[in-house]
Amino acid sequence: MASFVSILLFQLLLMVSLLHFSNAGRRLTELVEDQSMTFQYHKGTLLSGKISVNLIWYGNFKPTQRAIISDFVSSLSSSPPSLNTQPQPSVLTWWKTTDKYYSLSSNNKKPSSLSLKMGKQILDEIYTLGKSLTRNQIAQLAAGGDHENAINVVLTAADVTVESFCMNSCGTHGSQGKKSKFAYIWVGNSETQCPGQCAWPFHQPIYGPQNPPLIAPNNDVGMDGMVINLAGLLAATATNPFGNGFYQGPAVAPLEAASACPGIYGKGAYPGYAGELLVDSATGASYNANGENGRKYLLPSLFDPSTSSCSTVV
Repeated sequence: MASFVSILLFQLLLMVSLLHFSNAGRRLTELVEDQSMTFQYHKGTLLSGKISVNLIWYGNFKPTQRAIISDFVSSLSSSPPSLNTQPQPSVLTWWKTTDKYYSLSSNNKKPSSLSLKMGKQILDEIYTLGKSLTRNQIAQLAAGGDHENAINVVLTAADVTVESFCMNSCGTHGSQGKKSKFAYIWVGNSETQCPGQCAWPFHQPIYGPQNPPLIAPNNDVGMDGMVINLAGLLAATATNPFGNGFYQGPAVAPLEAASACPGIYGKGAYPGYAGELLVDSATGASYNANGENGRKYLLPSLFDPSTSSCSTVV
């Protein structure tokens, strides 16, 4: 599930810009392992307070596809219990695992909690920068969103190629700015380019055990795969937004909240098997979390710093 930017590319970007990149997408070279580890806190600031998640759509997405992502982001909002309509297990319950990082971050000067809400949606359906993008162009697109109290999410369509996409990356997160930094995320739609890498278990993997793929809960392999990657990257962005938060290993290739638990979606997961999941009786789709508007999603396991293990919602 996790994937990492190469050291050479990282060093090059450090020389030419002030961007911070961290890949927490998916790579099927990583197998399910016994995740007994201890995350280090590197004394940096975590995202906190009220943060808007802005969606920047690059390329051609159907309205129904955009709704899959926007409903997921809306499901992360900590609305009053009386307004929270998500059955358990819920997207919000899954997200609450990130709260445990804040209680351990003694150097977090801002309010020690994070509240996400759906922000703006920006559509670029004319491929302003073309259909083949570099990482710097992704950062350029991300800069089109808000620069304060925001996470800007760039989502590229299935016919857009991005530097390192499908080679070693399904998505990235990073930050920009000098005095006032803001966080951003990029996730690509892998439906036609590499679904076996970036949309497993809704597509057979590129190698390894060839079990039948699961049915995607929103009937869209590419978009349901994007939800998996976006979810993991949001957790990484919250807990390691500027490269000096919570992670294990070298800063150029960190294991973060979701990438530390590759391929795990339910209890009993092992290579080629996502774990014990819920199944929609009407569609046969597999999922592990309920969201807003009756949505069902498959979300990655997150590393729980209080137990030093991978936590699942089912």
